[in-house]
Amino acid sequence: MAYPSHFDETLNLVKDTRRFRKKQEMKRLADAERRDLIESYHPDYRAEGMELLRIGSNRGDRVPGELAKALESYSIFEAGRLNLSAPDYITDILIVGGGGAGCAAALTAREGGAEVLMATKLRLGDANTLMAEGGMCSPVRPEDSPYLHFIDTIGGGHYTNIPELVKALVMDGPEIASWLMSLGVMFDYEADGSLKVNHCGGHSRKRMLSCKDLTGLELMRVLRDEMRDREIPCLEFSPVVDLLLDEKGSCAGAVLYNMDTAEFTVVKAKAVIMASGGIGRLHIQGFPTTNHYGATADGLVVAYRAGAEMVHMDSIQYHPTGTVWPEQLLGQLITEVMRGHGAHLVNASGERFINELECRDTCASACIRECSERGNGVITPTGFEGVWLDTPLIPDIKNHFVGIYQRFKKYDIDIQQEPILVYPTQHYQNGGLLINQHAETSLPGLFAAGEVAGGIQGKNRLAGNSLLDIFVYGRRAARRALISSSEAAAPEGLSAQHLHSWHEKLKELGIPLTQQAPVLLPDYTPEEVKKEG
Repeated sequence: MAYPSHFDETLNLVKDTRRFRKKQEMKRLADAERRDLIESYHPDYRAEGMELLRIGSNRGDRVPGELAKALESYSIFEAGRLNLSAPDYITDILIVGGGGAGCAAALTAREGGAEVLMATKLRLGDANTLMAEGGMCSPVRPEDSPYLHFIDTIGGGHYTNIPELVKALVMDGPEIASWLMSLGVMFDYEADGSLKVNHCGGHSRKRMLSCKDLTGLELMRVLRDEMRDREIPCLEFSPVVDLLLDEKGSCAGAVLYNMDTAEFTVVKAKAVIMASGGIGRLHIQGFPTTNHYGATADGLVVAYRAGAEMVHMDSIQYHPTGTVWPEQLLGQLITEVMRGHGAHLVNASGERFINELECRDTCASACIRECSERGNGVITPTGFEGVWLDTPLIPDIKNHFVGIYQRFKKYDIDIQQEPILVYPTQHYQNGGLLINQHAETSLPGLFAAGEVAGGIQGKNRLAGNSLLDIFVYGRRAARRALISSSEAAAPEGLSAQHLHSWHEKLKELGIPLTQQAPVLLPDYTPEEVKKEG
């Protein structure tokens, strides 16, 4: 499916302006200009897309309406129907989620001698980690340092990050890179044998380690092999549907749902590490998403109604370059590294409208402005709109971005010769469960790592920091859980009493019993089909 013929005029303008744009210097925005752009066009600032929470630890907080509905919901199981005194599994540490954070936690906990059980919604490795293209940022070069990485991350998060969490992130960075390479991860290297690093928006140094544009695939290849080699048990197709507490109110296990047998499973544990990922498949404000099929905010839902506190959940990251055409790829990520290698963001007239190395929220806001206010977007046959990412400016694109090249080649689009039509796509939840530097949540016995955790990135994440984040806090969660589980006696009893009080409050608010969560899988059935049914 090549570009439709009515794109010819704008494609010719992109081609004709390329020589001029190569010589053009695009200045970075001043702080006031950047702030005004974001507050005027970023979806986080759309009042109609937000609601105030009416229940729980963050009552009164402003969050996306789709998340508010998921949080203010009834459990999908009835506690009285399960025998909590006879759990199906008993373990030291239960890890919920089979992506990078969960695997890092599981491997570290097993190294420490703990008995570990992993439960994941889909298959081991079916997670956003697998889909990551750009790479992992870590200050590994002599001209870089954790100090500079700290400054960049704090600035990129608009100074809303929790400093202690950022300090842990950047200080652990070089050790994480070494750990991954010791497991067998094959990052890209320069001809002289040094690690190759790429530049991306918001970073003052080149510090992104990559494996072409297949970094997440390479990471999960190695992590899955390690999980299997060390025979760490994993319950696949078994998402968490609620947490269980002990007599002291600490997290002491979870209820899982076996999607194959439609049965509930009870797990008793001395500590639980939540690594369940993000929120993308709730499609915040109707945006497409880069997220994998199971990213429906399960961890937030179950932890919140068990008493855990959240932070920064009014902030969602929209990646500026999600695919618009062909529509079979709608919302899929086009890595930021392409802009780091020189690809321009260009409107329908062939004009650049933003410095491509601005932070993600700035670039995304500029793309939205170009389409919504200035009328400079390119409209597809079915009414979607986007701007051009001028990829032919990148030398040797076929080899460096082999995954993206092959993806578009299937639809008769040669990104060596033609640009890619893009528009912001929902990519990441900047907030999450509030943690400290040891990945402890406000609920005793519950730890969080990866995208489900909040406070690290502030209200805007820099590219490459999420892959570092999942490993830093996956390992930190496991190390602290090892201490916690070794010191604690096995919980005597399990309780879901907190659900009773939660449900009573929902009834007082008039929320219908049919509103249940977590939403295990997104429903893409067209409304007209639902009505016919």
